[in-house]
Amino acid sequence: MFIRQNNPDILTCLANLSSDEVFTPPKIVNDMLDMLPKNLFTSPDTKFLDPASKSGVFLREIARRLIDGLADVFPNLEERVNHVMKSQIYSIAITELTSFVSRRSLYCSMNPDSKYSVCRFDDSQGNVKFENCQHTFIDNGRCIFCGASEKGYNRADDLESHAYEFIHTIRKEFFGMKFDVIISNPPYQLATAGSVKSQATPVYNKFVEQAKNLNPRYISMIIPSRWMNGGFGLGEFRRAMLNDKHIRILHDFMNAADCFPNVSISGGVCYFLWDRDNEGKCKIFSHRTNQIVSEEERYLSEEGLNTFIRFNEALSILTKIQAFNEKSFSDIVSPRDPFGLNYYEDGRERMFKIFDKVNAPDKIKIYSFNWQEDSPDYAERKYITTNLDAIAKYKVYISKANGAASNKAPYAVLSKPFLGEPDTICNMTYLIIGPFDDRETAENVISYITTKFFRFLVLLLKNTPGAYKQVYEFVPMQDFSRKWTDEDLYAKYNLGSDEIAFIESMIKPMQVQL
Repeated sequence: MFIRQNNPDILTCLANLSSDEVFTPPKIVNDMLDMLPKNLFTSPDTKFLDPASKSGVFLREIARRLIDGLADVFPNLEERVNHVMKSQIYSIAITELTSFVSRRSLYCSMNPDSKYSVCRFDDSQGNVKFENCQHTFIDNGRCIFCGASEKGYNRADDLESHAYEFIHTIRKEFFGMKFDVIISNPPYQLATAGSVKSQATPVYNKFVEQAKNLNPRYISMIIPSRWMNGGFGLGEFRRAMLNDKHIRILHDFMNAADCFPNVSISGGVCYFLWDRDNEGKCKIFSHRTNQIVSEEERYLSEEGLNTFIRFNEALSILTKIQAFNEKSFSDIVSPRDPFGLNYYEDGRERMFKIFDKVNAPDKIKIYSFNWQEDSPDYAERKYITTNLDAIAKYKVYISKANGAASNKAPYAVLSKPFLGEPDTICNMTYLIIGPFDDRETAENVISYITTKFFRFLVLLLKNTPGAYKQVYEFVPMQDFSRKWTDEDLYAKYNLGSDEIAFIESMIKPMQVQL
């Protein structure tokens, strides 16, 4: 019977629907269930909801625990199974296909009204429901519930619209009842249209928010870690999470592959336990290379910060640096598209590409993607709309994305910066740092960027390949009349040997040819 050992376990072998709808391995499910009080699984009244079921693995593992835990309450196995299936476990599937898979995992039959089901229902869905919801688009062309674009997701009724029922309804109850535990691995994002490169609208935050609206005793979800210090449209969600003292346990994985083998999720993933009836500090477990490398009990929100510090070991370092009360290096980092070369067409932002290889008096050298292989291009000055004063000065160019991103330490963090001569510009492939009046100052800035100290502070705010202006916020300004080394910086901020060793272990060396 399904409640006993299955070997091999088919749910460890399923291919993911996408990197945004990821099947959860049974081990991770059980690690999440282990955070819950054990007495939940010995009570015949505990009610569980998975609002985004895919493989049904949460349902199956919950059933295992309940059937074992209720042996004294219902000595008869058949009676016990019927009670657990009909009165304790509920689910909303994300697609019709996953509803079939989930029912097969839980009931041993995708049709729970059939003779093959371990528990007979009067209908073909049982407690694993699926409704083909549709988005509700408003005047701005976005769904009022999830932000999906009408252009991309206004589809025929027989096509999958990814309008997930749990977040596309305004209600305080599902299945007409209150739940004790809401636990899930929700969908992560929906692709959108309208930018140079299609951005994605996160939806996992909507699942967490809706779960909180239902006010269960416990919530546990595994979600991308981007919310901790970035993410498109996640500012309000981040503030709410950081200040929510009901989050009592958080497991953070820098490398998502430690949870989901063969899946790349930029910035890693985390899972948490939210406890309605208890407030306090959160037990934070940092996972790297398939092991817990640090554990600390602290609040998610640190005084004066609007971001989550993922490394417990970094707190003392950051405290020492901020005690100097220096200006932020981000003050001299440009926004994306430093020279205003992009333009809008048909309501969409387009990357500037009106340049060629021919130099002329009315043109200016422009650095763009792959310039080192293809040589720089040239563009007419009339297209430059911002930072005009920087054209004639020295500056430092640095990629706004780290193409050599790594999922495990040591990290590169940033691509190599290079010197920007007077009378040169760049497109939005790069950001500029500066400008500066002389070459020596710009080179001294580059010496600072190459230090592990500098890039470690960037890492605290950078959990995706993107390296925009805001990721430099923790980096303090220095006197750039001189060059800087790690040894200089460690001494200046009085870092201890353990703090230095941690920085050194986390960051790769960077050699730059000036």
